[in-house]
Amino acid sequence: MKIYTKHGDKGETQLIGRRVRKTNERVEAYGTVDELNSFLGAAVVMLEQNELYADLVAELIEIQHELFDLGGDLADVTGKRTWALAETSIHRLESSIDTYWEEAPEIKTFILPGGTSAAAQLHVCRTVARRAERLVSGIEDEHEVAPQALPYLNRLSDYFFAAARAVNARAGRSDVLYKRGGNEFK
Repeated sequence: MKIYTKHGDKGETQLIGRRVRKTNERVEAYGTVDELNSFLGAAVVMLEQNELYADLVAELIEIQHELFDLGGDLADVTGKRTWALAETSIHRLESSIDTYWEEAPEIKTFILPGGTSAAAQLHVCRTVARRAERLVSGIEDEHEVAPQALPYLNRLSDYFFAAARAVNARAGRSDVLYKRGGNEFK
């Protein structure tokens, strides 16, 4: 089997249910979810080299599978009512957010992406998750999407923020504090 089909040579691609232009909002949304999955894969590679992060690596790999499910849900325009992304995934993220948040010291100002390379990579994941959330929100204004999609992406960006801070804390590295604003969280 060849990897190239030539079916997309004229700027179209196949959603589940119909062909669309590659500029279609659903293609942009699931493409951004795919991009997030790639950035997440880079974070996994960075973290799996240290047993200190084994629990986090296992969660990140599970999230990669969920992102693939979400991409499939976003590509489906058949009107089905069964979605691959489960609501239980949102609850699991919330539990992990709470756990990782407790690992890091209290913050009183904004932080900049950084500390360790893995934490910085998780911040990249956070920002791409936010972009995916905005794109899915735009789709939802006019078309049905999986009801778990927006809450999942919203929690996921919070998860990446908390996980990045926990990675820094476990490594004994401080978060990079934003210094121009003073005490932001009074």
